[in-house]
Amino acid sequence: MKPRGRPRVWRLVALVLFGVVTGVVGTGGHRAFMPWGVVIALAAVLTASVLARAHAGFPGLVAFGAGWATTVEILRRVGPGGDVLVPAQPVGYVWIFGGMAVVAVSAFAPARWFREQPDDQGKVVSFDNVPQVGTVTEKRMLNG
Repeated sequence: MKPRGRPRVWRLVALVLFGVVTGVVGTGGHRAFMPWGVVIALAAVLTASVLARAHAGFPGLVAFGAGWATTVEILRRVGPGGDVLVPAQPVGYVWIFGGMAVVAVSAFAPARWFREQPDDQGKVVSFDNVPQVGTVTEKRMLNG
């Protein structure tokens, strides 16, 4: 979905918060179920970054990435009690650098994946053009 005009500030703020939530949940869960925790966390980052780009374009992806990276950076540091959420272990490195790579993959994905294109009749292909269940068009198709 291509946004109309420049993304509004509230969209970008919402995407920064979305990045913060994704970073907190992923940091908390990436070591939960080895190795599936980090796989699920990276899949969540990929899904969220694609959603951010589809919702607000490249500025939205940058806002999401900034929220995610800042949150992961803050949470990877040693806490006041000496605890560490992202230790210097392979799974921690996969979470940090893999998450950055996943956001970069979303940034370099082709732009045509994120815009609605008209079909050969000039209509925009979306769910709005699908006939409702039980309409005349559907009954003709079923009855021949």
